Amino acid sequence: MSAILPIDGDGLLRNRGVESERVELKASWDPATTGPQVLKTVCAFANDYHNLNGGYVVIGAAERDGRAVLPPVGLSDADVEAAQKWILGNCKRIDPPYFPVLSPETVEDRRILVVWAPGSDTKPHRAPGAASGSSRYWVRLGAETVDAERRGGLLRELIQQTARVPWDDRPARDARVEDMSEAKVREHLRDTRSGLLDESDTRDVYRRMKIVVRINEHEAPRNAGLLFFSRDPVRWFRGAKIEVVQFAAHIDGDVQEERIFGGDIADQIRDSLSYIENLSTSHLHKQENGVPVHGWVGYPMPALRETVVNAIYHRGYDVDQPDPTKIYLYPDRMEITSYPGPVPGIEPRHLRPGAKAPSAPARNRRIGEFLKELGLAEGRLSGVPRIFRSMKDNGSPRPEFDFDENRTYFRATLPAHPEYGALSAVRDAAHLRSLGQQEEAFRRIETAWDINPSSAALAAEMIRALGESGEYGRAEEILKIFEERGPEIAASYVTNVLVETLVTGGDMERARQLLKHRRAVLPTEDSIDAAIMARRAREPRIAHRYFERAGDAVYANPRAMLEFAQTKIRLAQEARWRGRRGRAHRATDSSRRFLAEARGLLERVVQMDTSPSRRAWAWREIGRALNFMRAPHRDIEDAYRRAIELLPEESRFTRELEGIRTRRR
Repeated sequence: MSAILPIDGDGLLRNRGVESERVELKASWDPATTGPQVLKTVCAFANDYHNLNGGYVVIGAAERDGRAVLPPVGLSDADVEAAQKWILGNCKRIDPPYFPVLSPETVEDRRILVVWAPGSDTKPHRAPGAASGSSRYWVRLGAETVDAERRGGLLRELIQQTARVPWDDRPARDARVEDMSEAKVREHLRDTRSGLLDESDTRDVYRRMKIVVRINEHEAPRNAGLLFFSRDPVRWFRGAKIEVVQFAAHIDGDVQEERIFGGDIADQIRDSLSYIENLSTSHLHKQENGVPVHGWVGYPMPALRETVVNAIYHRGYDVDQPDPTKIYLYPDRMEITSYPGPVPGIEPRHLRPGAKAPSAPARNRRIGEFLKELGLAEGRLSGVPRIFRSMKDNGSPRPEFDFDENRTYFRATLPAHPEYGALSAVRDAAHLRSLGQQEEAFRRIETAWDINPSSAALAAEMIRALGESGEYGRAEEILKIFEERGPEIAASYVTNVLVETLVTGGDMERARQLLKHRRAVLPTEDSIDAAIMARRAREPRIAHRYFERAGDAVYANPRAMLEFAQTKIRLAQEARWRGRRGRAHRATDSSRRFLAEARGLLERVVQMDTSPSRRAWAWREIGRALNFMRAPHRDIEDAYRRAIELLPEESRFTRELEGIRTRRR
């Protein structure tokens, strides 16, 4: 852990919280060659052309493919000492003078020297590019240090930035250092594993983190310090909050719920994302009345996270930006709006799939730096491509980004996954059924299905509704349409719903035909559900086949293990019956194997964290298996006794035990 730097040396070399373009690696120290290179790079970081708050030079770590080689090569103590003296002495040659922070560190038992060069408030700076060369204005473009004079327009833009200290690095003149929370600062240092956490002098910690600045005879917090480390930044910056509004699905679009997230901006991001994630329910879990829909969420978390973080990172917080960051949730989309629009240089064409964004200076260098240290933001220029990729991987429509001609706002629109809108119709129908309006509920689902026949949720609801009225032929037609138009990954789920509907309705023959003609490979959970349906349809062999297809997933699911065991007991009984027809030896071996396997499954179930009712049924099945195996009577009695203790209201357990006692007398 570093006692000087805001991030530890190991995290720096692994690019945790600092993107690689802000870190330059030098394998060794040589004053004749490495020295001038370090001086040139320090000057470039100080000029901070892209407003990223400079960067770091690490001496003693080799580089391969843009990454540090670990463990680092390391330096001798003599080289660490010599490098520090040379750098501090030669930084006087930077014009105007600029002195970086030097911090010897130990990473994996190797000594390195970290040169931290934050963005300067007195830029532009010049420095010699060689031991005896003339001074040049050096800037950083990506991972390269280049001469601004030889890159058309760069020097002019750098000089134009001179009078503009970035807003988040300016002092908040109407606030006091005491307005920042020491507890929040130390929590940040703990999260970033900084050795500054061990420093007892609070004011010295603030100075080293550069979140305070001296004004005349006193110190004041910088704006970024108040945003991250005060308990209520909105006292100074009216727009420093997030407003989340959820709108109703009906035509009036009334507000269903509204939440304001305040506090420091890191907490705002975390809390608002947690809240939205709960609204954008993941549909990878069991639905209330059926089996699962696999493989999608309403809004993929990587896209949602990136969009919200970008809105907080790149917005303005000055007095002329009083509006909060707005997140509006509609039934079919989410809109995230921040103020003002993007910095000059970013155009609509740069916000399309596959486009490359220009290297325009960022609006906020310290906000971005703190967010990256906390792992809330990634490297610059990577956010929009990640959003497009995440939405595509989720099967969601393409996101859209727009801003007005005067750049007063920036809006990101994430369309909901098609199934998300469909589930709104499912919820509406459930509400109508609770009011006794069955026909209206069916019409709501049917209308939504006509619009979106590729929805697994709507196909399932249509099948269930048709099954309730005995229209099994129409239910089968719904499955055929879905197989043609819906995603292949969800076809097995919809088929399981139809099987369940047929079994529940008593049409066992149709259910068996569907179970027999399923494709060989199904998603794991669908295999388990198909197995359970086959057992209910009295097809233990088909059920056993589906359970085996599910593989190891069965052993993490107490219900699946119980039903798998019951299936094996049924197959053991059938093997015994075949034995009575003349194949005694082979049938007896099969029966014993099935019973032994069932017992093993059941003994695992009773040890798992599951409901008392399920453990009771597992003990009952152990008793049955032991009885079929001709086990000692006391073992059978003990299994049934445990089942009765767990579920005393189930009279079947007592009757079965009495029957076994009678037959064994």
